[in-house]
Amino acid sequence: MPLFSRWSEEGGLWGIWKVIETAGELENMLCHKSFFMPELESVKAPKRRLEMLATRVLLKTLLGEEKRMAHLPSGRPCLEDDGRQITVSHTGGYVAVGIHKESLPGIDIEHVGERVRKVASRFVRPDEMPGVERMDGNESLYRLLLHWSAKESMYKVMELDEVDFCRHLRVRPFPFAEKGTFVGEEFRSEERRSFRIHYFIHPDFVCTYCVRSV
Repeated sequence: MPLFSRWSEEGGLWGIWKVIETAGELENMLCHKSFFMPELESVKAPKRRLEMLATRVLLKTLLGEEKRMAHLPSGRPCLEDDGRQITVSHTGGYVAVGIHKESLPGIDIEHVGERVRKVASRFVRPDEMPGVERMDGNESLYRLLLHWSAKESMYKVMELDEVDFCRHLRVRPFPFAEKGTFVGEEFRSEERRSFRIHYFIHPDFVCTYCVRSV
């Protein structure tokens, strides 16, 4: 079983699964076919089917039992008949999950690639990434990916519509490292919350995660 990583942080349980199995192999790791088969049969894209199955296998691995997944009207995934909150992300052969008993968790995982440079103006504010012109290509790329990923994680715990990643979300400048924390801020709600964003960098992806008290 390629459980890539499992860890506890901020009162939550987090995990990443590296998807190397076939859809059939993932199905065989799950006992309750009725929990996922109706949704799986409605999805035709092979990649999306693998992601769905791997997510359920990872949840089972972290929880120690299979749970039926559903989605709230907002689109956020949830567990049926279970008060724990979950968050899900997937990219380039990996799926990531966060589980929390008391707070809303948000996790995002992003494949390393140059495309993020082309859309940077859509999510990077003028007061973010100071000194970018002096950074080498590797650092600027990973910083861009971390900014995008962090804003995805914040968006997941905000549960608000019409969030503009430039106007409403900000990542405070932080020292560049392979892992650590930085502060994210949102200006969309009346509370104007701040979040402690945890992150780490892998050659294949970057991952960020945070929680919001409810």
